[in-house]
Amino acid sequence: MTSSSVNTQMANAIRALAMDAVQKANSGHPGMPMGMAEIAVALWGKHLRHNPADPKWMDRDRFVVSNGHGSMLLYALLHLSGYDLSMDELRAFRQLHSKTPGHPEVDVTPGVETTTGPLGQGITNAVGMALAEELLAAEFNKPGFDLINHHTFVFIGDGCLMEGISHEACSLAGTLQLSKLIVMYDDNGISIDGKVDGWFRDDTPKRFEAYGWNVLPNVDGHDVAALDAAIATAKKSDRPTLICCKTVIGKGAPTMQGTDKVHGAALGDTEIAATRAAIGWPHPPFEIPADVYAAWDAKKKGAALQSEWTTQFTSYQQKFPAEAATLERRMKGDLPADYEQLVARMIAACVDKKETIATRKASQNAIQALAPSLPELLGGSADLTGSNLTNWKECIAVRAGQPGNHINYGVREFGMSAIMNGIALHGGYIPFGATFLTFSDYSRNALRMAALMKLRSIFVFTHDSIGLGEDGPTHQSVEHVSSLRLIPNLDNWRPCDTVESAVAWAQAISRKNGPSTLIFSRQNLPFMERTQTQIDAIKRGGYILKDAANAKAVLIATGSEIELAMKSAETLSAEGIPVRVVSMPSTDVFDRQDAAYKASVLPKGLPRVAVEAGVTDFWFKYVGLDGAVVGIDTFGESAPAGQLFKHFGFTTENVVATVKSVLH
Repeated sequence: MTSSSVNTQMANAIRALAMDAVQKANSGHPGMPMGMAEIAVALWGKHLRHNPADPKWMDRDRFVVSNGHGSMLLYALLHLSGYDLSMDELRAFRQLHSKTPGHPEVDVTPGVETTTGPLGQGITNAVGMALAEELLAAEFNKPGFDLINHHTFVFIGDGCLMEGISHEACSLAGTLQLSKLIVMYDDNGISIDGKVDGWFRDDTPKRFEAYGWNVLPNVDGHDVAALDAAIATAKKSDRPTLICCKTVIGKGAPTMQGTDKVHGAALGDTEIAATRAAIGWPHPPFEIPADVYAAWDAKKKGAALQSEWTTQFTSYQQKFPAEAATLERRMKGDLPADYEQLVARMIAACVDKKETIATRKASQNAIQALAPSLPELLGGSADLTGSNLTNWKECIAVRAGQPGNHINYGVREFGMSAIMNGIALHGGYIPFGATFLTFSDYSRNALRMAALMKLRSIFVFTHDSIGLGEDGPTHQSVEHVSSLRLIPNLDNWRPCDTVESAVAWAQAISRKNGPSTLIFSRQNLPFMERTQTQIDAIKRGGYILKDAANAKAVLIATGSEIELAMKSAETLSAEGIPVRVVSMPSTDVFDRQDAAYKASVLPKGLPRVAVEAGVTDFWFKYVGLDGAVVGIDTFGESAPAGQLFKHFGFTTENVVATVKSVLH
């Protein structure tokens, strides 16, 4: 076969597998894989550096399908090129427990770099990956040793570009001149509702030029040679590149191509038969000829690429043993051997100082104590560094051409969070980024994706609750803490003082199987005295902060309301009503403890009252219907924090009265 005919057969293999898998499942999106088939041939067949035998090879190119509904394109590529993804798995597309779920999921399918589907987040993850690559290269590469030297490639569609997060991410990528980022835009003019020119007429090339990108417009998305040349040109750029590929959605389907009918539904037996005839593919469903498999097979080339890299790394290890060991440790996600001692010293310092400070300041102190010994910490803030206090003395701002360890994300909360996820996915860094708690709403879907992917992303949210004060209800978080607690696999910490803040940071950093939020106050909070046993118990999420013989009730509180609970306990004790005070900085972590421990903290039969400056509904899972919650089920007001706490009933008098009410 000629080179052109080989390319055609390779592309048609993707088309056939996509339409057959969607037809068998009677569910899915055949249009994008059929329309982007030649783009895939050009990238995977001629440029992508990867090794199917080792999907986690450190210096592989990263490939992200941001338009994740076209997952069959990725599954076809992985199967054809030699990954551990059998034809039986393709036949099981979108079925329970298969390796081919409806949208790509990291750690489910070998070779999938990130979970995509929520449009715009894949490209944003990719920005994080490209940024991580650039920073790691600056940190570890030496003259003659380009250990970290790979590209991040992205497939996107109109939907990704319509989502606002794509603006946040691509604007920052252009500003930072992430030259190893190459995006291939499937410009087919069709979305679910039909022709997009009724609602999307952006001049996309000019938009990306304005971001500072290198733009290659009007590339024929069905011409492999033209696409090959465009990718080669993009690799030479000193800026991120957008390759605008003019395509036909559902290319090859005689009556449906170019229409919305092919976007998100099976083609049907009649159209599939017609497509086979039109593209010259006489083979039965899920059958690939041997010569097509051979054309796609990347195992030999991938093994050679990785072997060459491994030889270089071996020489690097001999010349730079410390750097090599650190790089390997960080890419595995392991912490330094002395991490626990570092944490112990940090907590001991908090105990010695007994500071009454805002927990956002306690957070900064924890960062300062840890970051100099943890070079993998990569911090940042969404234009609120001076308020969130996520910087430290030794931090260096990341700028175009200037590596560092602190990112000014700008006012891009959603973009920041999804970029952090990309950094975590790439490996080598533990990202943390901050904004005000009320703006966690902007970030929410990225938090959900971090939890779904079990990423070690740390989301710092300061200025919690009505304690924010004069900025008023637009900025005062009322429902946010409870709503964050509803996200599976997300650990949320709302510490009450310096010690709990230090423990929260230590736990978030050491957690390898999921993200954490760290929720801090704007206002000063008093230091709480504890025994070593109590300090050790903080990491269990909830513990007895103050006990009482023959306690009549339990007060449960978090964060800024711990002080109120302690004062209320003193008043009740003076009136002959002994109560236990339980601090519960992380309900998520507490819920994972064994039944015996939870019962020891919250004994059955004792009436319970929860105190938190937020909505009340969440807390009835702990206090029961016979218990009570001192909370706030309205929006806040604009006034000094002290006045607001009194106005909304966060007073000793009200808590005492509430405890008495549940005792009668």
